[in-house]
Amino acid sequence: MLKTGMIIAERYEIVGKIGTGGMADVYKAMDHKLNRFVAVKVLKPEFREDTTFIKKFRSEAQAAAGLTHPNIVNVFDVGDDGGVYYIVMELIEGITLKEYISKKGKLSIKEATSIAIQVSMGLEAAHSHGIVHRDVKPQNIIISTDGKVKVTDFGIARAASSNTISSNVMGSVHYSSPEQVRGGYSDEKSDIYSLGITLYEMVTGRVPFDGDTTVAIAIKHLQEEMVPPSVYTPDLPYSLEQIILKCTQKSVDRRYSRMEDVIADLKHSLIDPQGDFVRLTTVDNDAKTVVISEEELGEIKHTPKQITKPEITALEEEKYDDNDYDDAEEEYRPRSEHRSGKKKKHHGSGRGLTIAALIGGAVLLIVLVVVLGRAAGLFGTGSSGAADSSKAEAKQESAADGLATVPDLVGKTEEEAKTLANDAHLGVQMAGEEASDQEKGRISRQETAAGTQVEANTTVKYWVSTGTAQVTIPDLDGRTGIDAQQTLEDLGLQVNVQKEYSDTDDNGYALVDPGYVYNVEPAAGTSVQAGSSVTLTVSRGVDYGDNAEVPSVVGMTKDDALTTLGKFIDIQITEQQSTEAAGTVIAQDPEAYAAADPDQPISITISSGDKAPSTDSAASADSTASADSTASTDSTASADSTVSTTTSTADVNANTGWKCTQTLDTPSGYNGGAIRLELIQDVNGEPKASTIIDGQNISFPYQLDISGAEGVTSGTIYLYEEVDGDYQQLGTYTVTFKKAE
Repeated sequence: MLKTGMIIAERYEIVGKIGTGGMADVYKAMDHKLNRFVAVKVLKPEFREDTTFIKKFRSEAQAAAGLTHPNIVNVFDVGDDGGVYYIVMELIEGITLKEYISKKGKLSIKEATSIAIQVSMGLEAAHSHGIVHRDVKPQNIIISTDGKVKVTDFGIARAASSNTISSNVMGSVHYSSPEQVRGGYSDEKSDIYSLGITLYEMVTGRVPFDGDTTVAIAIKHLQEEMVPPSVYTPDLPYSLEQIILKCTQKSVDRRYSRMEDVIADLKHSLIDPQGDFVRLTTVDNDAKTVVISEEELGEIKHTPKQITKPEITALEEEKYDDNDYDDAEEEYRPRSEHRSGKKKKHHGSGRGLTIAALIGGAVLLIVLVVVLGRAAGLFGTGSSGAADSSKAEAKQESAADGLATVPDLVGKTEEEAKTLANDAHLGVQMAGEEASDQEKGRISRQETAAGTQVEANTTVKYWVSTGTAQVTIPDLDGRTGIDAQQTLEDLGLQVNVQKEYSDTDDNGYALVDPGYVYNVEPAAGTSVQAGSSVTLTVSRGVDYGDNAEVPSVVGMTKDDALTTLGKFIDIQITEQQSTEAAGTVIAQDPEAYAAADPDQPISITISSGDKAPSTDSAASADSTASADSTASTDSTASADSTVSTTTSTADVNANTGWKCTQTLDTPSGYNGGAIRLELIQDVNGEPKASTIIDGQNISFPYQLDISGAEGVTSGTIYLYEEVDGDYQQLGTYTVTFKKAE
């Protein structure tokens, strides 16, 4: 145990003990090099002598240190100091999910789903870097005081699993997948299973499998089907229960294959709680996995054979003789009589009666079907051949000289497409391959839209997906934050923007000017999937404390002004009609060259030209926020970290012709802070998010006037309030859209 005041690696001063676990003790420490508080995890003495474990531990910890994501506790450093092996991590003020569940008993559906989505996003980011957690459980999930959810302890489980560490040290077996319990290979699907168990506990307040010993619990994971969570939570939405059940399938082949699919279904569940969109493979309850103990295995090995060869032969003959031959097939009769002589002695006339009964029943059934069929007009009075010919002619006539309806091929395999096309009297032809959101090998799009009427025997062309497109992070050095953000978004990436003070040179000047790109993760040249999250860090220049000079931005364009004001963390933007060109800054507060605290809000007024400003023109904008950009769904606004971009109500799915004008009531717990409103709609089976309001002060009841996706009649509004620099969810509203007259 380390004492307060001890210094590790000549850098980290121990401030106090935070907690302890099976493998390590955790301390709060001051990083004197970077002047910040950190969490230091120090291995317990019993693990320090195992060189194999230490090597694995350091390797895995270093791999985890490469992860950067809002839902992951970042690892800053790993090393040893005089036999003290440590990991330096981001210090998170808050409690574990386990403690949170213990306090609340069970979580609300919305809260549990939100936490699960954030955990899934963190795990997805790790999986995309080839890192599997292997020990996902509520104890390794932290909920910070500002409401953020972060996953910790990446890589430690893998290091531990390769060594002789007792089960009580390894953590709870309550969340271990069957393959982990069995000691087999574990991968991303193991994390999915553990996530499912964690979600089960969140919504029910209990784990699905419990017992007196770890062995007893492990056997339950292998053998027993868990009680559906709806038994303990009757109001549990159908879709969420199906997600839990799919995550926790004992067979890895029946689970979700990717964390991205889990995230998509969780978001879909928020939109359509009772929807039947989760494709769950049924489990054959008669084919349960049975674990044989060493004792039982020994008994089996030493049990003498009970069945002799003559008995086996007799059984084979009896089985063979069960295949009754038609009396008319004289060529087989001698053989049949020869081989069934023994059996005739046992069955006698009873067998003949059984055969007669079967034949009589079959004849009666045929007569009944024919009579009823004729009565219903299904059969003609002619021969069966004539009837078949009539049917074939009718089928041919339905396609000949007529129209056929093009089926929906998107998302189907090529074999499935051929079957559908053949049934519709159409042909299909692959036109090429392309990157898309569809799974690799499935059809991404078709030339002729589904439902279109075309001539029979027309060939429909389609394209096959090669999977999600790969994007290379460009070199953004020397570019403004706004320009860089727009470039990344144009590449189809989700951009999380944060601002930090720059390092200085020997003369005290900032290495990167305010408003310009300071760093980007993943680094330039890295290939990532389209849609991936990228963290863009923008410089705040030199830290002059709370007495910084306000530059003059009047007369500048909005983007130039925001770049110039890069030192300031919170920039309030309003529009005002004027004679100046639209988009030009016409006023600022504080005035130019005044002294101000860069952590406090600063406001600028933008000209709307000769047009009246939009209703919701007031907004909060970061120096990297562009005029028309839309924040990603999972971005968070913080006084010193991530800042969301701004989208006015008028910009959301503009001009679709589908409108919502509902009124939002005052949310419970609202304290008058700035508001963010996000809209999620189910568009073609996929949740689509749009930011309606970001960082504005509004009055309740609030009148919506927004457009939604074309043809989509419903959606869910998520309402967040800014509290101490971070947004916290206050509630959700189900809204409807109607076609504008």
